[in-house]
Amino acid sequence: MLGNFTYVNATKLYFGDESLQYLNQELPKYGKTVQLIYRGGSIKKNGIYDQVVAILKANGKTIVEDGGVMPNPTVEKLKEGVQIARQNKVDLLLAVGGGSCCDYAKAVSVSVNCEEDPWEKYFIRFEEPSCPIVPVACVLTMVGTGSEMNGGSVITNHEKHLKIGHVFGEEVMPKFSILNPKFTLTLPHKQMVAGIYDIFNHICEQYFSGTDDNTSDYLAEGLMRSVIHSSLIAIKNPQDYEARSNIMWCATWALNTLIAKGKSTDWMVHMLGQAVGAYTDATHGMTLAAVSLPYYRHILPYGLAKFKRFAINVWGIDAEGKTDEQVAQEGLKALENWMKALGVTLHISELGATPEMIPGIAGATIILKGGYKELTHDEVMKILQESL
Repeated sequence: MLGNFTYVNATKLYFGDESLQYLNQELPKYGKTVQLIYRGGSIKKNGIYDQVVAILKANGKTIVEDGGVMPNPTVEKLKEGVQIARQNKVDLLLAVGGGSCCDYAKAVSVSVNCEEDPWEKYFIRFEEPSCPIVPVACVLTMVGTGSEMNGGSVITNHEKHLKIGHVFGEEVMPKFSILNPKFTLTLPHKQMVAGIYDIFNHICEQYFSGTDDNTSDYLAEGLMRSVIHSSLIAIKNPQDYEARSNIMWCATWALNTLIAKGKSTDWMVHMLGQAVGAYTDATHGMTLAAVSLPYYRHILPYGLAKFKRFAINVWGIDAEGKTDEQVAQEGLKALENWMKALGVTLHISELGATPEMIPGIAGATIILKGGYKELTHDEVMKILQESL
């Protein structure tokens, strides 16, 4: 039975191969100074940087550069971004890049006017901002995180070996996001497939929870089938615009909070993956892929009915003459075969994790209660060891 919930998403999306032009429509709504946030040289090589800067200048904006955002934004980088924003009294934070840039921009937005330590306030105590927020907007160049239409922000603290996410409320969500699938066509294969698995796992984290007949699960199954179909086209022909646009659209709907409604949600794969990332600084989607199968095999007996449904409705497994467990296991085998076809990482040792790191990674893993089984510390250790 669907419980009580509230749904709101304040982010305006502009989607398609001509979507960047709508930046002209949005910029007049904000002040003069724009903090341009991006990762590195790729947007300068492929021309996206020049296109964005030209539009900013045409709209009379003062541009403040904030490049060098790393794949796993750090506390130190956050402090740097806050200093830039304060010194220049910026009016808009414009992230041009993937989820890391969007996450980082949101962290900066709630920290510019914060009188406390942002890491402690937001990522340790998980408090909401109590200060004025600088608005955020995104021009997406890599898909996977869904950060372009949610309030999530993940920051890494290498000194403490912690990688923690905070899902802020609607006021922190991007005011608008521009999604041009053509901007994703120059991504390296590894980044493309890491993003694809990130999308799929976002859906799984919401799907594998609850036992009721929930509309959100039907939406999730359709999204998963779409991701699988389009991904198999994209890995053969990365320039296929239809496949890449469908992947981009699925990424947004996978984590804009819609399919979480009426669900307790799980997110333990993310907790395990983020803990691995805190120790290895590995690509987010690859850390998720490396821990997923051991985790799902572990919790399958506790959510058997849903894993059976996953096998039948997502992977088309024939249940005739088989036990529920056999069907469910075939579903996970189909998932594994697809992951192999994508070429994602299946073992955390490939990401730099060592047996000696396992106790530390387990200690850094936040244990949540929303899934079919609340893990013990020993179970976390076992899953991580099986992930090696």
